Amino acid sequence: MISKKVHSVQEALQGIQSDMTLLVGGFGLCGIPENSIAELVRLDVKELTCVSNNAGVDDFGLGLLLQKHQIKKMISSYVGENHEFERQMLNNEIEVELIPQGTLAERCRSAKVGIPAFFTPAGAGTEVAKGKEVREFKGKQYLLEYAVEADFALVKAWKGDEAGNIIFKGTARNFNQAMCGAAKINVVEVEELVPIGELNPNEIHVPGVFVQRIFQGEKYEKRIEKLTLKE
Repeated sequence: MISKKVHSVQEALQGIQSDMTLLVGGFGLCGIPENSIAELVRLDVKELTCVSNNAGVDDFGLGLLLQKHQIKKMISSYVGENHEFERQMLNNEIEVELIPQGTLAERCRSAKVGIPAFFTPAGAGTEVAKGKEVREFKGKQYLLEYAVEADFALVKAWKGDEAGNIIFKGTARNFNQAMCGAAKINVVEVEELVPIGELNPNEIHVPGVFVQRIFQGEKYEKRIEKLTLKE
């Protein structure tokens, strides 16, 4: 069986250059490929187009790239609590394409399974529909949406084997599962990397055929977005 294992995040992200389009997994602060994002900061690549549900917060996740103005365009569904993201958007320092969350997930999944485009009712009759083809089916309007085209997908999983088979834990599955396989090169960082044959086939969420590079990450913060404690 072909091994997809690489020995470092530097090796995993080899080939990433400025002006590329990246799919970045995560939802809020959950399931973020922290090691890969830190390496992007170190590489200092610029003019990136990032496809992600949101952009983390000011000092975590994609917020680290925004701090250094490494992102020229965000394709996402939520600005959220990232004040720097909001500031850049309001001051026209960054291009932002806001897409309904389900549409964004389906655009990634479509790229993964080879569907070039699809029609969806989400956003019809709103600002989202501007410049898009609209068709009527059974008396209802639908928008034509295209599958994403990305150079790299950066994915975070809980456990994986050297063949690239991966398992997510809890809600960290989110956009990571849809994005894994949707780019030309799919990079997965895992908390635990095991030899081939150690994973239960019935528990695998994404098979290794969708993965080109896998490595074991380290030092995950796993921040909690909103911590509420009982007095």
